[in-house]
Amino acid sequence: MSEYADAGVDYRKLESFKVGMIEVVRKTATFPTSRGVTVLRNLHHAHGGVFTVDAPPGAILVQTTEGLGNKNWIAEWMIANANAQGTYVGIGIDTGLMAVNDVIAQGAMPVTYTDEVAGGDSDWFLTDQAKELAEGFFQVCQMCGMALVAGESPSLRYLINAAPPVKSAPSLSGTVIGIIPRRELLVDGSKLQVGDHILGAPSSGLHANGISLVIKRAMGLPDQFLTQLPNGNSLGAEALIPTRCYVGLVEALQEARIEVHSFLPGTGSGVSKIAFDQRPFTYRIYSWVEVPVLFQFMRQIGVSLVDCLTTFNWGIGYYIFVSAGEAELAIQVGQKAGFELHDVGVVEEGERKVIFEPKGITLPPPGE
Repeated sequence: MSEYADAGVDYRKLESFKVGMIEVVRKTATFPTSRGVTVLRNLHHAHGGVFTVDAPPGAILVQTTEGLGNKNWIAEWMIANANAQGTYVGIGIDTGLMAVNDVIAQGAMPVTYTDEVAGGDSDWFLTDQAKELAEGFFQVCQMCGMALVAGESPSLRYLINAAPPVKSAPSLSGTVIGIIPRRELLVDGSKLQVGDHILGAPSSGLHANGISLVIKRAMGLPDQFLTQLPNGNSLGAEALIPTRCYVGLVEALQEARIEVHSFLPGTGSGVSKIAFDQRPFTYRIYSWVEVPVLFQFMRQIGVSLVDCLTTFNWGIGYYIFVSAGEAELAIQVGQKAGFELHDVGVVEEGERKVIFEPKGITLPPPGE
């Protein structure tokens, strides 16, 4: 063993993961061709993704970098304590969608993805989790129509240290580039106005936000993540349900020429994020979807309603703001695309806040 390997960076152990990821690059290269992007392959000495964009004049590129956060800590715990193999496929999907669901908020369709998998030691890259992660990256590229074009997989012994009892868990993040073929498809929120209806697309559950609170509460339970929920799932299994992809929803609304005034991912800050826009609007929420079982359980074990509503998506993963006259058509378009949209509220004049009528509570805007 070289002294460098003894210091924590063993390229022999990293190589199998890198080879697997190169195969994902190869298999996903054609996914964005329908959006005018051609990935150039077999280039000598290429140090990143190289691709051409065949887009009409006025096309816009959107780029977002996002990290997964702590969700794969739960996956590692479940692997160690419940032999929960296969969980990292979903983790790969989650990691990609953290950036994808932000890029599409401008109306952009994702075309390329680059990842960073930063491990605390070289040994992690030899695990089944590493192979599953590569498969997850392939699946998220396939569902979104984007290509994995490059990545980075450092071993950072002196920086990445998982909290016990998990022995090792990498930090996961990535960058998505999306394309808006015509400027009129850009959604920048400027059209948001009083009278707009707020449509909500249900989430698949926790997604990848509020994880730290779930970990904190779960580790204080007698059975921790093996705690059984009313639907028969363990708390860990429920928490690891992959994030939902909303690319198809945005694309369907564009194709139907629905004038969307704003897209908003239901991520950090929970329901209070509805008041994301800095202007003085009040967002009156008059109906809601069925609350996922994990969130109901958080309430049962003592997490306050305010903490829940300002932390978790509470059952809605994406918001669409449209005029009153287009709300019903947008719901129909969403349904045809496989998304059950719900008309949950309206934008009003007034102080910047969210009035959550189903629970008789008022929420401040995010960050306050």
